[in-house]
Amino acid sequence: MSGFEIVPVQNKRGLRQFIDLPYSLYRDDPYWVPQLRIAQKELFDQNKHPFYAHAEMQPFLALRDGSPIGRIAAIRDRNYIEFHDEQAGFFGFFECVNEPPVAAALLGAARRWLVERGAQVVRGPVNPSTNYECAVLVEGFDSSPQIMMPYNPPYYDALIRGAGLRKAKDLYAYYGTTDTANIGRIERVAARSAEANGIRIRPIRMKAFDKDVELVWNVYNAAWSRNWGFVPVTHDEFKFMAHDMKAILEPELVLLGEIRGKVVGFALALPNINQALKHTNGRLLPLGLLKILYHKRSIDSVRILVLGVVEEYRTAGVAAGFYAELFRQAVRLGYRGGELSWILEDNTLMNRSAKALGSKRYKTYRIYEWN
Repeated sequence: MSGFEIVPVQNKRGLRQFIDLPYSLYRDDPYWVPQLRIAQKELFDQNKHPFYAHAEMQPFLALRDGSPIGRIAAIRDRNYIEFHDEQAGFFGFFECVNEPPVAAALLGAARRWLVERGAQVVRGPVNPSTNYECAVLVEGFDSSPQIMMPYNPPYYDALIRGAGLRKAKDLYAYYGTTDTANIGRIERVAARSAEANGIRIRPIRMKAFDKDVELVWNVYNAAWSRNWGFVPVTHDEFKFMAHDMKAILEPELVLLGEIRGKVVGFALALPNINQALKHTNGRLLPLGLLKILYHKRSIDSVRILVLGVVEEYRTAGVAAGFYAELFRQAVRLGYRGGELSWILEDNTLMNRSAKALGSKRYKTYRIYEWN
């Protein structure tokens, strides 16, 4: 094992090395899914991406003889600090060869950068916040990740704990199929609640997409405000994310819940585009786009990544309506399975609901902290 150095990314060449590292690190891993490089470049564009209107990020590389062997980013999110009144910093985009000294040096560099800027606790990984991909996979390495979920080698947990971090929170992912789903009781609850409380579940209107996105933004920040690790999403950031998803969403799987004309809840399930991205090596050209279009026809699962109701109406049965309608529409569209993720380990109600639907916990992810 030869020497290495940790260097801050300060130019386009360094950023290119930072973005490219996973594509070489995971080249022979059958379960890794290469994300589109164009999307990764967009996410790291601190001049254009709306996340950086309220945050700063400093990427670092571990280099050996000029070649990257690890990476990390230190992230200071002013919105999180203000919302939680906590001087917290974050690390994200962690990738590393299986060498504890390299991992410790990368994590140490991120921590120092954050402490110099006032952080009293450091958590991660978040890429770049809990509104995006986050956490490290610690259980469930025998299948590829669903859309917007991370993947990593099994040794990451030992590397991070070996550097002195401890578990902050585990996140669960559940999976179920149309054959195992126990939807009958949920449908009965949804029907009774709809009649008793005047609940209307409707799909997003593609012809009024921006207007519905506006309604959903208000609900999203209200419904998730008490969740551990929640960071409010700015208006510009939410619009940016919505338009990114627009190309792949099925309108019937993007649901708004209304009571007396007021939107009180939101549910979002996305086709697992990772099943198509797996064949692209992260490139749209020259053949990547054709491969996506070809393999998109074989997508047979969805991920339910958002389902929430504002606090005032959480006992009204809106969630049951969402589950019932998502199941009906997913079956109608030909999907055979679905992931519910992620769910906090101590969110008793959501974990119980996932099990009641006939889903089984099949992956566990972990966020760490250092204080």
